[in-house]
Amino acid sequence: MEIASMNNNDKNSSNIFTNGLLWFKSLYEKLFAKIIGIAKQFKKIGKDDPRRVIHSLKVGVALTLVSLFYYFQPLYNGFGVSTMWAIMTVVVVFEFSVGATLGKGLNRGMATLLAGALGVGAHYLASASGKVVEPILLALFVFLQAFATTFIRFFPQVKARYDYGMLIFILTFCLVSISGFRVDEIVDMAHKRLSTILIGASVCVIISIFVCPVWAGEDLHKLVANNMEKLGKFLEGFGDEIFKSAEVEESKDAKKSLIEYKSVLNSKNAEETLANFARWEPGHGQFKYRHPWRQYLKIGGLIRQCACRIDALNGYINSEIKAPEEIKEKIKETSKEMSIECGKALKELSNSVRKMNLPISADEHITNAKKSAKSLNSLLKTGINNWEEINLLQVIPLATIASILTDIVICVDEIGQGVNELATLAHFKKSNNKEITTKVVEKIELSNNNIIEGSRKVHDCSSHDVVITINESNMKL
Repeated sequence: MEIASMNNNDKNSSNIFTNGLLWFKSLYEKLFAKIIGIAKQFKKIGKDDPRRVIHSLKVGVALTLVSLFYYFQPLYNGFGVSTMWAIMTVVVVFEFSVGATLGKGLNRGMATLLAGALGVGAHYLASASGKVVEPILLALFVFLQAFATTFIRFFPQVKARYDYGMLIFILTFCLVSISGFRVDEIVDMAHKRLSTILIGASVCVIISIFVCPVWAGEDLHKLVANNMEKLGKFLEGFGDEIFKSAEVEESKDAKKSLIEYKSVLNSKNAEETLANFARWEPGHGQFKYRHPWRQYLKIGGLIRQCACRIDALNGYINSEIKAPEEIKEKIKETSKEMSIECGKALKELSNSVRKMNLPISADEHITNAKKSAKSLNSLLKTGINNWEEINLLQVIPLATIASILTDIVICVDEIGQGVNELATLAHFKKSNNKEITTKVVEKIELSNNNIIEGSRKVHDCSSHDVVITINESNMKL
């Protein structure tokens, strides 16, 4: 019995030991897998946008420079504990883009200056009125400024650009006005804090501008251009997809290019944020001072309207349209031409915005799309009168597609007008594309040849003197 019990104890202890080893092994594997996952995520984030790595390095450099206040005794003696405000300013103010950093830095500096001055004045008035009235006046001043500032924060223009400054204003005013120091001590403290805040903000702005700068305006410019290109890719591939045979398999690349437009639908917040930051930025590169950033928001809104119609159009790609083949064939070419011409126009507009060239070639594609839309509408009108023996329920999907495509043509035309307005306001340069120049020269030569031939025919028909009037409107390209 004793031997059996000892064997059982040995087995139990060995099982416990084995389970413990297995538990430690599984824990080690989980931790290792977690570390590998985090490392892959680090790599992916850095690979998606290498500027994030550079931004992190810039923040580290800025904090290192500001923290030197603690290591140099003369600087520390001059500012004392207030040097901590410089470090706090760097942590709070340093943002990814130049515009965001400038906006936050100016908001923090101006709010601290104004709130500090008003706080000192409020503290002086309250202390001069006597010890009995002092707390009442201070409470009244704090209430009034908190009420007024908080209400002003609800203004859309203030919320977009000065919300952070309003928060700092409330905080600084309260800290200064209700402090128990004498007025001369408050002035000295406010001077030190304002100086350290300005030093911290200046370090952030200088490093942000002069060390691998990230411009919010440039990001907005590229975002609008890329959104137009995504819609153009969808429209160019839509005609083949909607009228293709069911036996044809769709490639993964084709599917991916057709759903890229979905990101455009959610781009409003990003565009508004970038436009807000861009208005803080100084002139740089091709973006001069007072660049028309609001026009990008207008074009972005038109692009999203077009994307909404494209989203409705996308629902018909995977649906089976049971309309007769003869009707499909009648509207197939016209619909494809509308879609392809709109896609080409959007891609040309995207290219002109990206390169900041005048959108000359896009007008031709928009004109072709309008002609196709007119012919498609006339085809549907004449077809409805002749389609008496056909079930109209089968034709409704095709008519809906035609209607949506017509709306898309209108949207593309409005986008083109918006880009032309942007080109005028931003002074886009003329394109150096030789193909466009050749087309323009060919049109001019063809027009001149027609005029010469017309004048010869008139002289051949009569021996009398003939006056030829050339309409200048026909000379326009």
